[in-house]
Amino acid sequence: MKKKTLTQYLVEQQRENQLVSADLRLLLEVVSRACKSIGHAVSKGALGGVLGNQGSENVQGEAQKKLDVISNDILLEANAWGGLLAAMASEEMDTIHKIPSHYPKGEYLLLFDPLDGSSNIDVNVSIGTIFSILKAPEGIKDREATEEDFLQAGRKQVAAGYALYGPQTLLVLTIGNGVVAFTLDRELGSWVLTQDNIRIPEDTKEFSINMSNLRHWDEPIKRYIEDCLAGETGPRGKNFNMRWVASMVAEVHRILQRGGIFMYPWDKREPNKPGKLRLMYEANPMSMLVEQAGGAAVDTVNPILDIQPTHIHQRVSVILGSKNEVETVKTYFK
Repeated sequence: MKKKTLTQYLVEQQRENQLVSADLRLLLEVVSRACKSIGHAVSKGALGGVLGNQGSENVQGEAQKKLDVISNDILLEANAWGGLLAAMASEEMDTIHKIPSHYPKGEYLLLFDPLDGSSNIDVNVSIGTIFSILKAPEGIKDREATEEDFLQAGRKQVAAGYALYGPQTLLVLTIGNGVVAFTLDRELGSWVLTQDNIRIPEDTKEFSINMSNLRHWDEPIKRYIEDCLAGETGPRGKNFNMRWVASMVAEVHRILQRGGIFMYPWDKREPNKPGKLRLMYEANPMSMLVEQAGGAAVDTVNPILDIQPTHIHQRVSVILGSKNEVETVKTYFK
């Protein structure tokens, strides 16, 4: 079977299905090339001098790793000059990154978590890049972009995806017509289509949550996990397995491949914050992928993609994965 590259796939979606514009196709190719560069830096590890802490904190007050900063810079530099974007926003930056005045501006907005799973960088466990693309408001080319331009509900995303840097380097993508996966062919330097129309099983016996936070959880999550742990003699009537990688990219990828449910709920450690994960950089793009693959994603009750953001660094509780299991968790909150 002839290999289909990312470029071929996107050209087909543009020509035959009119699902992407020429500019969106080019933007996705630029982002994918940036992910290849990040993957190359990740693979060098200690040999490239990229491991360890940067000695600074991001806007969230979290210690930055060297690869966090390197990945952020790669994405900014790759996307600044092409005339496809009006502005960018990153989990690692205080505010939006405007396109320099000497470059042309485009009609799209790019948001990204440049390197998800930072705690795994130095121990050689899978990490990744998450990205989300929005259409900028009308007239954006005639004025400077603002943070308010980014404050769009997740339903308005025109594309979303992630790169996973693990045993294989993968690119998982949706343009609103299902979910596809590409594997990086290192010999050719090309992203090659390896999975089409990915579907998440509706039922599962596997959950993913950081059990060390149990004492901080809200009662509905505690009851749900207790019922899962009770196994086939408990109210759920089946035995569950637990997984936890501490990298959202790896967790969601596992769910896309074999089902499961991922949970990062509100807890009492920071009661004034609705959750730990970022709505714009993590929850929205992952929720779009999960819904496009037949799964569900909620903030305990409401669909994440329906949330109207009020700040670019807004946080949210996240429960996503196999559709029927997400519906079961919702009943504990109701």
